[in-house]
Amino acid sequence: MGFESGGSSLKSHSQGGVLNRIKASVDRNRLGEVLVYTGALTPQELRYALARQKTSGSSEPLGRVLLRERMIRRQDLYRALAQQMTLRLMAASLAIALGFTMFGIKRANAASVRDLPAQVTLASVANNAFTPVNYYPNLLGADEKQSTNLKPFTKWTDMFVRFETAMNGASAKASIKTIKAEIEPLQGLPLDAMAARVNSIANAVRYIEDKDNYGNSDYWATPVEFFARGGDCEDYAIAKYTMLRALGVPESRLRIAIVHDLQKNIPHAVLVVYTDDGALILDNQNKSVRTANSLTSRYRPIFSINRDAWWLHNKPQGTVLASAQ
Repeated sequence: MGFESGGSSLKSHSQGGVLNRIKASVDRNRLGEVLVYTGALTPQELRYALARQKTSGSSEPLGRVLLRERMIRRQDLYRALAQQMTLRLMAASLAIALGFTMFGIKRANAASVRDLPAQVTLASVANNAFTPVNYYPNLLGADEKQSTNLKPFTKWTDMFVRFETAMNGASAKASIKTIKAEIEPLQGLPLDAMAARVNSIANAVRYIEDKDNYGNSDYWATPVEFFARGGDCEDYAIAKYTMLRALGVPESRLRIAIVHDLQKNIPHAVLVVYTDDGALILDNQNKSVRTANSLTSRYRPIFSINRDAWWLHNKPQGTVLASAQ
């Protein structure tokens, strides 16, 4: 499976390529090393803090030692912890991927994920209402590399499996009928106007953390579950994705993006919509749709995904266009 950046291609191996680079990054970026890397601590200060932690004879976390010794500002500690959190988000997917490879479980390629949102489509939606995207501008100012191996992203692929099962139930059919009624008036609108209305419809649903809703710290809900029970950031993004697919927007114009919210220092999920005039961000934290270019100081993309592929985002190394084909 190749990674594509512009016209170039890098070969990946079953336990190599970008996933191993992510794992190596996680292994390197322990809290103390992150603080040194970002300039919040000197190497000498880190060694001193580790010595204090060791001689105290307790299991006191390094962060508390640093705060107690007044060696670091609280905001610098939170920033470093947020960076660790985003890396662990990727590491969780990596661990699942490597575990499945060891046990010989079949790869989950993009072609194996059923297009369930298209089955929700309105009968009157023209298939050619929107053309597919051939090239993507860099998302939020970051370079990207593409793969069609969706195997690491079981929360995404499992959501489609549960969605397919739910669609056969009476309550799900009623929910889908309600969704169709909500979006039917949006047919024929320009994509930016359609995206704005879909954003408003989904954002009207109540926000609730996964741990309170499902007893699970990170659960990717189906649209049926979301409209019935509410959800958190990725659930809003999935519901918006489903509504736009039902309205005939091609897969290539939509991505769920996991980003680092630099303002709140937390991982976050949004829906990216690629219009002919650039990328839009549909966000449960914003009532209005924003252009991606206006949010480069707020969000740093980690990865983005749809049914066709996923993209790893890195710091820009120049102007690169990534092929969507």
